[in-house]
Amino acid sequence: MKRTLIILLRNPLSLLGVLLVLMVIVLAVFADFIAPFPDHKGAVVDFVYFNQAPSDRNLMGTDLVGRDLFSRIIYAYRISLMLGVVVLVISVPIGVLAGLFAGYRGGKTEFVLMRLTDVFLSIPPLVLAIAMMGVLEPTLLNAMLAVTAMWWPWYARLVYNVARSEREEGYVLAAEVIGASQWHICFREILPNCLPAVITKMTLDMGFVIIIASSLSFLGLGVQPPTPDLGSMVAEGARYLPDSWWLTVFPGLAILVAVFGFNLIGDALREILGAEQ
Repeated sequence: MKRTLIILLRNPLSLLGVLLVLMVIVLAVFADFIAPFPDHKGAVVDFVYFNQAPSDRNLMGTDLVGRDLFSRIIYAYRISLMLGVVVLVISVPIGVLAGLFAGYRGGKTEFVLMRLTDVFLSIPPLVLAIAMMGVLEPTLLNAMLAVTAMWWPWYARLVYNVARSEREEGYVLAAEVIGASQWHICFREILPNCLPAVITKMTLDMGFVIIIASSLSFLGLGVQPPTPDLGSMVAEGARYLPDSWWLTVFPGLAILVAVFGFNLIGDALREILGAEQ
């Protein structure tokens, strides 16, 4: 861990990614203390300052009902990170278990699990999420479920490929010879060799989850007003370009900063863990 951290911090792009992600996390966690107008995260109206350009009072301007855009973006980060963490916490174990058992056991287990995975992978992720949200009520919980339903197959396919190649290795055959159980072989022998790829993909996927969630909100199928969300803020401001440019530019930049940071860290981890293997 110490060696990985040193290598990560010596790379300028990796260091930039760490700083960007840390900034996003700090803003999201301590939003109540950092946001200049904490009450603007909800249904607040202040027509005295409505649709104001960036100024000393409002660093990123105000929206159409006078709410501080900077404060709402900070709280939108909290929603985006929470959604990303919940989606990965649910989808990663499901995908890892499916891929692990399919790759090691083979036979009917492999056929059933992998064909089911192929069905989900054959549908574009955003299309599947939109289809689910078209049936469900557009809430934060349902948005999490929709994104989770489309995310686990990617981990199943990833772990399946690794487990399938590892099951013929000498250490797995040795464990089988001494009578180790299938649970022991899967979780104590094969799974540790899958973790580098899984951890790297999780880091990269945090950015992708934020993009998908913002896309759903942009289409009106995700988090609903007055709850602040980056995608819905971009959609609302796009109708008033180019005059009220700040309504779209700053939420869009907020998405860019978060996704760019997670991608830089993911690329660095891929190089570090790949080199260690």
